[in-house]
Amino acid sequence: MAAIDSTSNRRVLVIFPGALGDLLCLVPAVRAIARRNPCATLELMARGELARFAAGRLGFARGHSIDRREVGQLFTADERVSEDARAFFGAFDRIYSFFAADDPNFRRSLEDASAGRASFYPFRPPGDGHVARCYLRALGENDASRLEDRIELLPRDLESAELTLRQLNLLPHGFILILPGSGSPTKNWPAANFAALAERIAAPSLVLLGPAEAGLKSFFEARNLAVVSDLELDDVAGLAHFSRCFLGNDSGVSHLASASGARGLVLFGPTDPTRWRPLGDVKVIRRDPLDGLPVAEVVAALEQLLGEQRAP
Repeated sequence: MAAIDSTSNRRVLVIFPGALGDLLCLVPAVRAIARRNPCATLELMARGELARFAAGRLGFARGHSIDRREVGQLFTADERVSEDARAFFGAFDRIYSFFAADDPNFRRSLEDASAGRASFYPFRPPGDGHVARCYLRALGENDASRLEDRIELLPRDLESAELTLRQLNLLPHGFILILPGSGSPTKNWPAANFAALAERIAAPSLVLLGPAEAGLKSFFEARNLAVVSDLELDDVAGLAHFSRCFLGNDSGVSHLASASGARGLVLFGPTDPTRWRPLGDVKVIRRDPLDGLPVAEVVAALEQLLGEQRAP
């Protein structure tokens, strides 16, 4: 285990450029950073939506957009760091950057702006095994035996989810959450297969669609399935928390559902689940291409999951 920083830190900044699934894979490393800086308040700089969601839920007290102008000022070849960047980044006692580690201008400028208090790590760390374990190794953490990404939901997340379920006439822990999208069409099981599965499973289903799947709303509604779409991440997390289990593709929202405390079945196609699977209580089926995965096989796996007694 790496040594704990001996200074009495006040504010620690983590800079991370990844998407939702990437960020949730970073959570074990975030907890390691918190252990190293026990007197510090952790803050996250990330994509705007993720920075807002992480505050209060992923161990961060505050979020900052990675698109703010002070970040762009760090990429200049001019050796003089702007006063704005110096004022913002210099306010942190420690900075862990998983962003632009291979850009010499960024590194030099951030080191200058932070008075040498920044350290740099690869966004895609090398090594075998799950990417969460690779992040820990990059930090110098050798004890990576337990990978845990469970997040802390806020009361308003749960209250909002309960209201949505009442409006849909669904009971908490009485429905299956279906997540038919992802960041790439090659990672998606066909929508018709999700619909066919929902018709064959005894438990009610709730289909959750993101912006990329908005065109599928009428398809699922025509099959008398409950559908919600374009939700904020806190609403997604709340609904996942109250699901009996979830079924999804390899996607950031599947990572979020798992991190929110839901059991799940995740379908993998071209990507490797050994490296990218959600860290929680999930089972995995891999078939490449995914459209060759029969509905009956997924139904059987999901029914087995529903029939298992959950460990306390």
